[in-house]
Amino acid sequence: MKVLHILDHSVPLFSGYSFRSRGIIHAQRRLGLTPVVLTSPKHKGKFSEVEEIEGIRYYRIVASATDIPFVRELKLMACLRQRIDAVAKLEKVDLIHSHSPLLNGLPALGVARRRKIPLIYEARAFWEDAAVDRGTFTESSFRYRLSRALETFLFKHADCTITICEAMRREVELRGIGSNRVSVIPNGVDTEQFGPRERSAELAKRFGLNGGPIFGFIGSFYHYEGLRFLVEAFPLIRKEIPEARLMLVGGGEEESELKASAGARDGVVFTGPVPHQEIINYYSLIDVFVCPRLRMRLTELVTPLKPLEAMAMGKAVLASNVGGHRELIENERTGLLFAPENREELIRQAVRLAGDSELRQKLGNAGRRLVTSERSWYKLARRYLEIYKELVVTGHHPAVEPIVGSDSVA
Repeated sequence: MKVLHILDHSVPLFSGYSFRSRGIIHAQRRLGLTPVVLTSPKHKGKFSEVEEIEGIRYYRIVASATDIPFVRELKLMACLRQRIDAVAKLEKVDLIHSHSPLLNGLPALGVARRRKIPLIYEARAFWEDAAVDRGTFTESSFRYRLSRALETFLFKHADCTITICEAMRREVELRGIGSNRVSVIPNGVDTEQFGPRERSAELAKRFGLNGGPIFGFIGSFYHYEGLRFLVEAFPLIRKEIPEARLMLVGGGEEESELKASAGARDGVVFTGPVPHQEIINYYSLIDVFVCPRLRMRLTELVTPLKPLEAMAMGKAVLASNVGGHRELIENERTGLLFAPENREELIRQAVRLAGDSELRQKLGNAGRRLVTSERSWYKLARRYLEIYKELVVTGHHPAVEPIVGSDSVA
């Protein structure tokens, strides 16, 4: 069975989005599927129109840009729809699997209906909420309401909707989508690639991270991750644990602000983005993986990927007590939770973990067991296979509704 995945962006770009995509695609190939990838014009960097990465064929799009709101999005979707149609025809795909945002899903829906092949739409976040966090628009704005209405329209007309966590599934159902038309396939990890390993002496020497304990974060530097809160609290952690270090791996829109906030403070190390194949070596340096996400609608509904990688590596995880983290971490068993943006509680739990190697080991072992038993990509990919077979082999399309007629996008 050949599946065309429509992605916003992909590897080699560094993000939880691209790493989830990579995990899904490679696990599907192990199961005997033939995944093919098309990325939207928002994929940036140096690339060829068609390229192969780790044995997977990736189709790319180069499109001229405009800064005019709405015109920009319409142009992007028109360009993407044309390319989806061409690739679907060329590759003779059996199914289109579009991953959010809806700028991917709407063009994919048009092609799927034209070619009479099933469409799966996978919502990884509610992108209007992410836009609110970035300050692009407000929750009461027309653009917010339009984005929400269009994605609801997409949920209603895709053959199946997939979300990455239970909180998102409940939100989709509240929009009038039947529970039989929504599936949850959570974030996962390649548990063969991510596993306990010895500390990288070379990296520890390069970044001056001998000694410790080492607190760390690996991922994209977005506002909602709460990294500025962590950086500003870290001098108080070092006051209690003078040898502590904080390693921040990655980059993103808040990078310059974080570096300015850290200033010349001792103990905070920025490594910059690193190739995916080297991430494991950076995890090996960390004693406590910190996820200080702020409390907001986005973080209450959406689960991150990186804590699972840390747990697979056998690392103790310290995370803020938001909904997205609670779906991954059981407090005091597979990690520790602290009240979001509560500096005193963060410091207390950080000092506790730093001074108790047995607790770190206990939490790390329990996290590793959880991930290997429930969150390996190979096991999760079997759920995709079941959905694909239902749609393609049996021809059962439970979510199809007429696109034209009385149905409204609002």
